[in-house]
Amino acid sequence: MNTRPDQVEKFSAAELANLRADLLRAGIDSRQAAEILTTFLMGRGYSVDSQRVAEVALQIERMTCSPECMQAELERVALVN
Repeated sequence: MNTRPDQVEKFSAAELANLRADLLRAGIDSRQAAEILTTFLMGRGYSVDSQRVAEVALQIERMTCSPECMQAELERVALVN
């Protein structure tokens, strides 16, 4: 996929739905949510802005975060290697 150096690839709706389900799992705290988000992105070849990852995980966990919102939040935290 052609992307600018500062742009994350477009993730599929299924990937985003699975990520959101993982983040909404009962009993996880913000540290665990940040780890899930980090693992998701690192598993796809991205580094993660560790200063923003917890903030972004919380935003994605919100019930009102659409797939487009999730994509935008991932772009805020992912760093292209």
